Amino acid sequence: MLKLLPKVLNRLKTILEEFWLLILRIVGFIPIHTIRKIFYILSGINLPFDSTIHLEANFFKPSGITIGHDTIIGYRSFLDGRGKLAIGSHVDIASEVLIYTDEHNVNSADFGNSFAPVKISDYVFIGPRAIILPGVTIGRGAVVAAGAVVTKSIPDFEIWGGVPAKKISLRRVTNPDYLLGRAMWFQ
Repeated sequence: MLKLLPKVLNRLKTILEEFWLLILRIVGFIPIHTIRKIFYILSGINLPFDSTIHLEANFFKPSGITIGHDTIIGYRSFLDGRGKLAIGSHVDIASEVLIYTDEHNVNSADFGNSFAPVKISDYVFIGPRAIILPGVTIGRGAVVAAGAVVTKSIPDFEIWGGVPAKKISLRRVTNPDYLLGRAMWFQ
């Protein structure tokens, strides 16, 4: 009986964490940024008040997510903090972007998890519906094209696109100095 107690407690903890993720999903429909930010910060996301997460965002392990200043996370994006996710300042992440820090090891007999952090540097733009996989670092000022699947790290100021993503060109601006500005009110 005592051997079962840790397993039962762990299961209850997991259920409570899953329930909180459901609450965050519901909160994601509230069309007021400030209310959503309060819930996200209470959940452990390191989120400054000058950054914005738009409607219907979803999360795994919010406490593993850090977001810099003047950053905008688009509508219906997914942020995975299980393996640590660090997003820099002045980053523009478009709608429906998926960022994973965990994946299954398909070559493992137990189909176990494989965690690796993702780092997105300052002044990055990630286009709509892009997918960023575990272990990737996106360099300063880099651009990820819409629909790209990023499986490898991207150097500073390079533009990548495709499936899997490959270098398309260089970004001409190598000394960005802009503010993304305020987010739309009811997004």
